[in-house]
Amino acid sequence: MPDRFSLEVNGQAHSVETDAQRPLLDVLREELSLTGTKYGCGEGACGACTVIVDGEATRSCITSIAEVDGRRVETIEGLASGVELHRVQQAFIDQSAMQCGYCVPGQIMNAVALLRTEPQATGEQIVEAMDGNLCRCCNYRNLRAAVEQAAGR
Repeated sequence: MPDRFSLEVNGQAHSVETDAQRPLLDVLREELSLTGTKYGCGEGACGACTVIVDGEATRSCITSIAEVDGRRVETIEGLASGVELHRVQQAFIDQSAMQCGYCVPGQIMNAVALLRTEPQATGEQIVEAMDGNLCRCCNYRNLRAAVEQAAGR
């Protein structure tokens, strides 16, 4: 029998009835129609599914809905303010930090989480924080440049 879980996603309260072990990624995409968060590996290794939970970058493919009950979740859909992009999103465009774009939502959410805790992140901190996000077709130098731009460096 399914359980009921409550969570805040991008500032809106949601109640979901589902299996407690169901991945947050599936709930976001299938129940809440938030498809910006991507499935990459299903093992938490690639970072494509990264969202922010209570301020921390979190792999949604290995995080159960039960683990986020009563918590605040942010997805890529919640970053822009109307037509104005978040500074990290804009920096990714400015620095050409994407090609196919599949992994970009996870990359951006990871960078946003980093810059909230380390607004003036050093190059070393950026490399360390972004290390868990894999991209098969992009130039990692451009990714780092985008995060540095967003940090005001």
